[in-house]
Amino acid sequence: MDKKPYLITTAIAYASKKPHIGNTYDVVCADALARFRRMQGYDVFFLTGTDEHGQKIEELANAAKITPKQHVDAVAKEVQRTCDMLNVSYSRFIRTTDEDHERCVQKIFKKLYDQGDIYKSEYEGWYCVPCESFFTQTQLVDGKCPDCGREVKKTKEEAYFLRLSKYQKQLEEFFEQNPDFIQPESRKKEMVNNFIKPGLQDLCVTRSSFKWGIPVDFDPKHVIYVWIDALSNYISGLGYDIDNPSDMYKHYWQHCDHIIGKDILRFHSIYWIVELMALGITLPKRIFAHPWLLFGTDKMSKSKGNIIYADDLIKRFGVDATRYYMLSEMPFAGDGSISYETVIDRYNTDLANTIGNLVNRTVAMVNKYFGGYVDAPSDKTDLDLDLEAKSLEAVKSMSEHLENFRLADACADVLNLARRANKYIDETEPWALAKTEEGKKRLVTVMYELIETIRFIGVLLAPFMPETSEKILAQIGTDMNTLETLTAFGGYCAGSKVGEASPLFARIDAEKLLKELNDEMEAVKKSLEEAKSHEKETEEAKEKPIEQISIDDFFKTELIAAKVLECEKLKRSNKLLKLILDDGNGKRQVVSGIAKWYAPEDLIGKTVIIVANLKPAKLCGEVSEGMIICADLPDDSAKVVFLPDDVPAGAKLR
Repeated sequence: MDKKPYLITTAIAYASKKPHIGNTYDVVCADALARFRRMQGYDVFFLTGTDEHGQKIEELANAAKITPKQHVDAVAKEVQRTCDMLNVSYSRFIRTTDEDHERCVQKIFKKLYDQGDIYKSEYEGWYCVPCESFFTQTQLVDGKCPDCGREVKKTKEEAYFLRLSKYQKQLEEFFEQNPDFIQPESRKKEMVNNFIKPGLQDLCVTRSSFKWGIPVDFDPKHVIYVWIDALSNYISGLGYDIDNPSDMYKHYWQHCDHIIGKDILRFHSIYWIVELMALGITLPKRIFAHPWLLFGTDKMSKSKGNIIYADDLIKRFGVDATRYYMLSEMPFAGDGSISYETVIDRYNTDLANTIGNLVNRTVAMVNKYFGGYVDAPSDKTDLDLDLEAKSLEAVKSMSEHLENFRLADACADVLNLARRANKYIDETEPWALAKTEEGKKRLVTVMYELIETIRFIGVLLAPFMPETSEKILAQIGTDMNTLETLTAFGGYCAGSKVGEASPLFARIDAEKLLKELNDEMEAVKKSLEEAKSHEKETEEAKEKPIEQISIDDFFKTELIAAKVLECEKLKRSNKLLKLILDDGNGKRQVVSGIAKWYAPEDLIGKTVIIVANLKPAKLCGEVSEGMIICADLPDDSAKVVFLPDDVPAGAKLR
């Protein structure tokens, strides 16, 4: 029998910078749902990727003296690396610079223009570069962007517009007839009451003030704006073509769930839906607009020094623990919270103490009391039957929660089953049963009930913690790992042998780790403050006239040539490199704030100029015995002054 198709998509990450942990919730959430659908027997296509056009990216690339394509290539690589690091099982990682996507977008734009849904006019209003949005004067809040609070620019330019207003009634009817289209319910009410009922305004869908975008093929001074460019990835990624839609598109598109952040719901539930209506394309089944993951109670911000990246957490806690925290901590409707304190607490409590301890001590007892073999149960008591009932209830409840995007509740279903199994151990006291022959007969049943419950837990964890799921099932010696095997209790094959007990999660010393993390965060904050101070000093220096010194003052500075022997990034700072130099008399260490512009391998073997007679200073805990001579450039970057390779170490400059 053919598998039923299922398509799940995430909002594609904007390729301006490396995503923090809050930006990666989309893909982890979608991955858990995709894995669950596969367990149910669906043919799943999982689409994610990067949004790579726009004025902000053009400006970032110009500032870095690289092309926009070079910029997005680097960021897209980082976004995809983060997905892979988090064990995300995507089917395609689409980039809006992909040729098939660009062709598709141009055809969509032309079709909408030809049928009168897009027209040319002129736009005058306030533009927010980070949000890539236009606003009227009345929409501004205190003269700033109503979405992000940043400064806006007065803009007037020729543009093409999408006739949103034409689809006002059709959109209202759609929401009335599909009350469950947007989840949670509160978000649907917000869209209808705040944006649709007040009346839709036609939408600007091209720009002509910058070049980095997909050109309108019949009017190339215009580039197609994000609302058509990025949103179209959901069908271009399946091979949609106006003239000849692919079999993949026909197979999957009608079975689509969109997973997005609540802040971009307007674009997906109004702009995107109108575009699909205008194209005559079937609408997606549902949109889940999830809340934000905050740092404590604040949004993550580089200026606040409170950003956490996925690799930071994975380094400390592992991939599955990172996934588990994100999925279990994010409520269905309200914002979630993350801090190192809460991650450590949940790791120790849920994973080490509850799930890990249950598996470890049960497998150890089977090895201790029965040589590793699990025999068939007999003469079940009410305690056994209650544990079996709780196992079956967990399967039903978790499935219902995942059907309705309630991932934190689904995680809780599995955790509660593990808690019940731990309580069962306390109630049955296997250590006491093992002391008598009669007790050992009862112990056979107790061990089977525990191992089978652990099998349920192992299978149910697969969408959230795939590696841990595999480890659990391997430890209890079973390959019964499908959802179908959980329709009845008793699927574990009696007579099977368990493996060796091995801890799944080593308990973390919270006090020690928090001290390390706090020291690192303080170092980051200090580095940010130093950078701001340096910028301020640089600006002040530009404004001041150059101070004249005497020849005697100049001769107090000793400049010498030095060879770079070793170079590495400082772990506590994104700004600093630690260099070991040959200064002609031996080795010396210099710490330099050039990590933003040079990789360590760019410097090893080079000959640089150093100020050799500076007093040693400490930077981020490392001693610096000198300073490397650099040139400050107009774009605030720096270039090291290199000497020819044949200049010997220790040579004086004068």
